Amino acid sequence: MEQQNLPGVIKQDVSVGDWVITILITAIPLVGLIMLFVWAFGGGTHQCKKNWAIATLIWYAIAIVLAIIFFIVFASIFASMFGGMKTYS
Repeated sequence: MEQQNLPGVIKQDVSVGDWVITILITAIPLVGLIMLFVWAFGGGTHQCKKNWAIATLIWYAIAIVLAIIFFIVFASIFASMFGGMKTYS
């Protein structure tokens, strides 16, 4: 469903300069994560930037879950490989 412009309402898009600043801010490690939450759940943000921030947070969550699974799998493989080696005194 497309949004229609109502009479008297001007729809402004986010400019290229805004996107450059946005991506620059998200490149800063902790500040970028905090700003993603601000843009996703705060008020006064353009709808397209809000949707982008939510999608980015979803990708971050997927990456964290995959990293945890990856770590658990390889830690168990590593433990099983070296757990059988016993030193004899």
